[in-house]
Amino acid sequence: MIPDLLSVARLLTAAPLAWALLHEAPGLAALLLALAVASDLLDGPLARRTRGETERGRWLDHLADFAVVSAGLAACAWRGLVPLALPILVALAFAQYAIDSRWLPGGRGLRMSWLGRCNGVAYFVPLAGAILVELGLGELAVAVRALAWLLVATTLLSIADRLRALAARAAAPAAPAAGTADRSRR
Repeated sequence: MIPDLLSVARLLTAAPLAWALLHEAPGLAALLLALAVASDLLDGPLARRTRGETERGRWLDHLADFAVVSAGLAACAWRGLVPLALPILVALAFAQYAIDSRWLPGGRGLRMSWLGRCNGVAYFVPLAGAILVELGLGELAVAVRALAWLLVATTLLSIADRLRALAARAAAPAAPAAGTADRSRR
C-alpha cells in the first residue's frame, strides 16, 4: 500500500514540475524532481521488502515515471533545452511498451527490454541537467542537448527492437492449447 502511495505521489509531481519549468522556477523544479526520484528509489525496494509487489503497483510505478519524465522533458523542449523529438519518442515508446505488454497476444504482464529499461532510467538525466542549466550551470547545456540526442537515438533503437520482437512472436508457430490432442499422428 505505501509503495503505491509513493508512486501516486510521484505521479502528482508531474504537472507541477512542468509548470515550474515553463514558468522559470528552477528551484521548485529541482525540489519536485528530487521528490520524484526519491519516491522512485523507495517504492520498489519497499514493495519487495513488505512482499507487497503487485502487477498494479508495477504499472503504477512505470506510469508515474513516464508522467514525470514526459511532462518535464516536454516543458524543457518547449523552452528549447532539449530537442522536441525526445518527449515525443518517450511517449511513443511508453505507448508501445504498454500496448505490447497488455493488449497484444501474449501480453499478460510487463514485457520489459534491457534497452528500454536503460532508457527509462536515463530519461531523468537530461531533465535534471536542464534544471541545473536553469539554476545557473549554463556550461552543461551542450552536454544536456548531446545526451538528449543520444537518447533520441537509443529510444528509436528500443522502439525498433520491440517491433522486431513482436514480429518474431507473430511469426513463431502457436503452441497447441492445453488439453488438445495432435490429430495428425492418427
